[in-house]
Amino acid sequence: TEQLSGGERQRVSIARALCASPRLLLMDEPLSALDRASKQRLLPFIETVCREFSVPVLYVSHALDEVARLADHLVLMDIGQILADGPISELLTRLDLNLARDHAAESILVASIAAHDEEYGLSYLESAIGRIAVTRVPLPLGTPVRVRIAARDVSITLAHQQQTSILNIFPGTVEQLADVGESQMIARITVGAQADKQVPILARLTRLSAARLELVVGKAVYVQAKSVALL
Repeated sequence: TEQLSGGERQRVSIARALCASPRLLLMDEPLSALDRASKQRLLPFIETVCREFSVPVLYVSHALDEVARLADHLVLMDIGQILADGPISELLTRLDLNLARDHAAESILVASIAAHDEEYGLSYLESAIGRIAVTRVPLPLGTPVRVRIAARDVSITLAHQQQTSILNIFPGTVEQLADVGESQMIARITVGAQADKQVPILARLTRLSAARLELVVGKAVYVQAKSVALL
């Protein structure tokens, strides 16, 4: 194993652990010692392990991008104390937690590949909030994926815009508002046609914009996602 790369050694370690038929697999910062390229090669392997082996995985990490890609349930800890736990899409958008107030705050939702647009180089995803357009991805129809929408890439309007370059526009309702510093605030907006499948989406905007839009809890709005990325 001395001639193997760091990522290859991690693969071997995970394979050996699976051969022991464990009831629980603990991965404690498995990518921390790897460079970015090695991390990107190993993440899909870990994702396959999480999805295809019927073994619960406890994944410990400080890297939010890894957690967002792999985790279904998130336990947030600080100095050994549990601050909160729940579905990852819920915790990332809770305004009483620092994750939602950070500049890198984001919303995560589950979708599946619905169609490919060869002419314009796009793929369309089906999700609880509706059809989402993303840059073309080489995945078969029906493939489940996770979608990341950064709060700083979401804008809010009071009417559905027609003459705009933004492709992903969805109706929603303002659920919560919170100030972030002197000039900005964060809005948590519930989006989705079915009440039991609605998804929280974060939008970061200036307090001036919120005042001009007269945003209040319960107000109907449209969220415009300027950038949507697959995890």
